Amino acid sequence: MAMTPRLPDDLDVKLTERARREGRSKQELAIEAIRDAQDRAELKVDDVLAEFMDSDAEILDHLK
Repeated sequence: MAMTPRLPDDLDVKLTERARREGRSKQELAIEAIRDAQDRAELKVDDVLAEFMDSDAEILDHLK
């Protein structure tokens, strides 16, 4: 599904300048930023779950 975000002027200027410097489109940079943010969010959840599994392994084994 297509989406057209409306950026504040200051962010649009920064994105436009970065796109020009890197020879990439603003769309490419925005998609990359969204993917990076999603990856970081997923890593945080995975880290919390891994820590929970380690710290409470004995309890989890008992519940099986």
